[in-house]
Amino acid sequence: MKAIICQKPGIFEEIEQQDPTPSKGETIVRIKKIGICGTDYHAFKGQQPFFSYPRILGHELAAEVVQSNEGFVSGQAVAPIPYLNCGKCKTCLSGKTNCCQNIKTMGVHVDGGMREFTSIPSSNLVSAEGLTDEQIATVECLAIGAHAIRRSQISEGQWAAVVGTGPIGIGTLHFARISGAKTIAIDINEERLMHCKEVLGVDHCINALDNPIDALKDLTNGNLPDVVFEASGAPVAMENSFNYVGHGGKLVLVSIVKGRISFEDPLFHSREMTVMSSRNATRDDFNNVMNALRERKIDIEHFVTHRCQFDELTSTFEKWSKTDSKVIKGIVSF
Repeated sequence: MKAIICQKPGIFEEIEQQDPTPSKGETIVRIKKIGICGTDYHAFKGQQPFFSYPRILGHELAAEVVQSNEGFVSGQAVAPIPYLNCGKCKTCLSGKTNCCQNIKTMGVHVDGGMREFTSIPSSNLVSAEGLTDEQIATVECLAIGAHAIRRSQISEGQWAAVVGTGPIGIGTLHFARISGAKTIAIDINEERLMHCKEVLGVDHCINALDNPIDALKDLTNGNLPDVVFEASGAPVAMENSFNYVGHGGKLVLVSIVKGRISFEDPLFHSREMTVMSSRNATRDDFNNVMNALRERKIDIEHFVTHRCQFDELTSTFEKWSKTDSKVIKGIVSF
C-alpha cells in the first residue's frame, strides 16, 4: 500500500508498506480523506513537541471499515479517535482519556493515517453515519474546540474571546456560539477576522495590533471577557492573553508551543484568574461535533478551503504550510 513518511524536518518520502493484518481488538480501515492541521505543519518544520522522526503523519481522518470482529461492518463510515489511551491509568479510569498518562497520538507518537490502510483499536472508532467523508475528516479538528468549550464550563450570555482564528480557533468559536456565549475573535489577520464576522457569525472581531484591551473593555462594559481561549500557537500571543481575562475569569490554553511562557504574577493574583490547559478531545466531544454537523449547526463549506489528491501531497504540503497560502483547512483524498 502507498504511504507518505516524514523522514526528518522538511523531508517527505513516498513509500510502499505491507497491508496491515488484523490483531485482536483492532479494526482495519481504509483511509478516505485526511485533514491537515497545525500539528502536521509544525512536525514537518521540526517545531512540534512530543515528536520523533521518521513518522507517518495524519490524525484528522475519515475512514471506512475493511475488516473487523468488533461490531463494525465492512464499508461502515467511521471517525477514528487518534489518541490511543491505555485505559488503565488513573487518568483513563477517571474518564480523562484525552490526557492518558501513557497516551500515544497517531501521527505524533506512533504512525498516523497518511497511508491507504491502517489498523486502529476498535474502541477508538466512532460510527459516522449520515456524514460525508469530508465532514468526517474535520471532526477531530472541531473536537479540539468542542473540548475546550466544555472544559471551560462557559455559560449562556458570558463573554468568550478566542485568540487566533486558524482551524482550532474557528472550531472553538463555533462551539462558543453554540453554547450561547457572546463571541469575540482576536487576531492580527484582517482577512481571517472578516471570515469570522461574515461566515461564522461571530459577534465581534478585534485586531490584536489595535489596542485590544481597550476594545475588549468597550465591548464588555469595562469587565473584560469571562473566558479567553488561546488558540494562536504563538508564545507572545499566549502571554498577551493573560491581559484579556476579566476578574474571576478563566484563560484556556488550547494551543501548545515548544518552550516556556511567562505572565505577570500580580495581574494573575489580583484577578484571581484560573488558567487551564485543554488537550485533545474525548469520545463525548467527537459525538458532540458529529451531532452538530448532522444538525447543520456547523457548515464546513467555507472551512475546507484547499483540496488535493494523495499523490499530490508531497508537492502541495509545503505550499499549504506558508502563511500566504490562505489555507484554513486542507483536505487530502485517496
